[in-house]
Amino acid sequence: MAFNLEARLAERRAASLYRQRPLLSTPQGPEVVVDGKPLLAFCNNDYLGLANHPEVIAAWRAGAERWGVGGGASHLVIGHSTPHHALEEALADLTGRPRALLFSTGYMANLGAITALVGQGDSVLEDRLNHASLLDAGLLSGARFSRYLHNDPASLRARLAKASGDTLVVTDGVFSMDGDLANLPALAGEAKAHGAWLMVDDAHGFGVLGAQGGGAAEHFGLGLEELPVLVGTLGKAFGTAGAFVAGSEALIECLVQFARPYIYTTSQPPALACATLKSVELARAQGWRREHLAALVRQFRAGACALGLTLMPSETPIQPIVLGSSARAMAWSQQLRERGLLVTAIRPPTVPAGSARLRVTLSAAHTEAQVTRLLEGLAECQALAEPADA
Repeated sequence: MAFNLEARLAERRAASLYRQRPLLSTPQGPEVVVDGKPLLAFCNNDYLGLANHPEVIAAWRAGAERWGVGGGASHLVIGHSTPHHALEEALADLTGRPRALLFSTGYMANLGAITALVGQGDSVLEDRLNHASLLDAGLLSGARFSRYLHNDPASLRARLAKASGDTLVVTDGVFSMDGDLANLPALAGEAKAHGAWLMVDDAHGFGVLGAQGGGAAEHFGLGLEELPVLVGTLGKAFGTAGAFVAGSEALIECLVQFARPYIYTTSQPPALACATLKSVELARAQGWRREHLAALVRQFRAGACALGLTLMPSETPIQPIVLGSSARAMAWSQQLRERGLLVTAIRPPTVPAGSARLRVTLSAAHTEAQVTRLLEGLAECQALAEPADA
């Protein structure tokens, strides 16, 4: 047999890199049941606690009764329903952009935007720590692909000087594994100085950053001229599913014409758009969610630093604890689970070799007492003898 799949799987197990799917048997929230065991979870991206909000559920239910359960066709055939259009208008308003365009997933939004904007003869420059969907899209675009040093405007400047054709600079707004915020004003300045466009995937910033939850663009006060291509997802802070690209009238029309993941995909269920409309409304109106979340981040960082744990420079709900080896990260994750705490171990190739970590994520649905419980569990792990590195 040409493909020795068993050997590949055995190698991954031996390197402590084997992935398995936990089975969730409750709705998303701080208290869950996973693989039959009750656990206090610190590993989902439901940053504002809206995934199981009764008003969002009611909006989905009412939407299904009114619009049915399927999109029925692509947006360009007969799948673009009134709720989809209303959600796009709400997202355009939230982002301060003329228009927004819905996609079924964040991966598709990134793939669609990049491949529609650049191709052979053009250049795409990406942060080394960008999300896999951005890196894949850059490679698949056919444009000249280059990666600048993480969050380093000087490194970007050097690569911009060598770029040719239409040039797209691409970065995460909040980096999903480190939790740090991109220096968007500096990156935007470099892009503009070299006649390039800046594209930001703000999947982990929307809902969390900005006075109204408008994300990194609102946080930095960047408008359409500085940040022409803005991508966001709806399955994180907004608690539902899907994604969008926001920008100028011309940009959105270009995506409608040329973004293959948009053109050739059935639209999301209209009822889902109804639910997301409600979650966007709640996220904008209930600023206390962001305030409580920020307080939990401060509490966790103070407690973790007091324990001497190695944290990343993050002020967002993503709070990685760097442990080094994959074996050590897996051991700590298992020890926490034995204490009723669910925190995922993140290992290479998702993160660089030697930087395996526990990826703690906080939610507005968590309480201060629950964060204290997590810190107590981490202290107990720290007190145990360290396993040998893999």
